[in-house]
Amino acid sequence: MLALTVEHTSRDTISGITNNLLLVGNFVKRTFFGAIFAVVLIAGITIHTIGFFVVFLAITLLGTLEFYQLVRKANSSPQIISGMIASILLFVACYINARFHQNIIFLLFVLSVVAIPIIELYRKKENPFANIAFTIMGLAYIALPFSLFNYMTYPFNDSRFHSEIVLGIFLMVWANDSGAYLIGVNFGKHRLFERISPKKSWEGSIGGAVASLIVAYICSIFCFDLSMWEWLFMGAIVVIFGSLGDLIESLLKRSIQIKDSGNILPGHGGILDRFDAILLVSPVVFVFLQVIHQYFR
Repeated sequence: MLALTVEHTSRDTISGITNNLLLVGNFVKRTFFGAIFAVVLIAGITIHTIGFFVVFLAITLLGTLEFYQLVRKANSSPQIISGMIASILLFVACYINARFHQNIIFLLFVLSVVAIPIIELYRKKENPFANIAFTIMGLAYIALPFSLFNYMTYPFNDSRFHSEIVLGIFLMVWANDSGAYLIGVNFGKHRLFERISPKKSWEGSIGGAVASLIVAYICSIFCFDLSMWEWLFMGAIVVIFGSLGDLIESLLKRSIQIKDSGNILPGHGGILDRFDAILLVSPVVFVFLQVIHQYFR
């Protein structure tokens, strides 16, 4: 009896040590790849306009491809090649229009969208209109938000690369996510949207909002492209639409019964997992900047 008790205790001890080592290993992996991801993204945003173009075009293509691969699990057959070509044209068109005020690539983008239903005529796939809809949805849901960042790096028609606004948006999104996680884990009791994301809480959302607004205020001290109130308003946009973007991406994953959108970032999931908040924040911030530029300056 004593021998069995000792053996059982030893097994529990070994199992506990193994689980702790796995947790530490996962934490180290997440930290390492998270740091690389942050460095590449910040460098792409801040160093040079060409670096921004390359990094965000790559993110656009990877995110669009990931979306198409996800919806294939919902018994759909999106036009991956056509969608990827249209995504490239949309991003390049926005970049050239924002930087050089030329619209020629937009004409090619329009033709590429028109080609999508025509191509579907000859594919002989099931659910043709669902295939068309999901292909165009990839452009609207993924490619468009990232393409609009081009206008935020050239927000004042002065042909000068401004990285501060885009960097500030990402800092506020990261602050919102971190604040929501830390407060939610320790104090979260009231569920925010249990049907879609059971772990999110109102307490966490409030913590994320406070953290995001603090970062917005700090950005206003170092970046004079926008006033303090404009930065704080953007912080509010991040809080509201970043949370909604997170929930919508969770809804997508829940509808096709998967945990992560991909595995391109070890320990962090896929592109959509990392940029889910951005997908709604970017279009709303774009509209906000256009309104204040045209009507209040």
